[in-house]
Amino acid sequence: MNQVLVAVINGTRARFLTLEQPELPEYESGPNLVEHKSLFNPVKELQGKELWASVKTGRNQGQGSQAHAYDDGRQEHINEFERRFAGAIANEIVNINKSKRIQRLLLIAEPHILGVLREVVAPLLPKNLQIQDLAKDLCKLKPKDIYEYLANKNLLPARK
Repeated sequence: MNQVLVAVINGTRARFLTLEQPELPEYESGPNLVEHKSLFNPVKELQGKELWASVKTGRNQGQGSQAHAYDDGRQEHINEFERRFAGAIANEIVNINKSKRIQRLLLIAEPHILGVLREVVAPLLPKNLQIQDLAKDLCKLKPKDIYEYLANKNLLPARK
């Protein structure tokens, strides 16, 4: 069976699973998804003053109680944090590809994160790697439930 890597990602966590045949196929059903590694995005865990000097954004009080809106650049920082997390994910995919000789990559991520991943991950991967993606957050599911969902979408073979 060709090697398949399933990367399940949301804004906070990335999980890397491979499709593995059971040790005793005559007695066990398979294939199964086996989780190899997880990455966490520490910036998404930080909140309020842990991340920003001021928790309020885009307002400044002027004379006579008139508020003035302004852009404090937080969105650019958030975008950069997401690109860095996507870069860490791309590096992990490259490392797993070196050790497992992956032939197919399934990127399963929240829609916004998937867009960032497409930009960052694709240039770093080998050209012969088949990449499929799905805009869905499956990060909180167990490997068996992820497998079932992807098999129902015809992205993974049915269990035998």
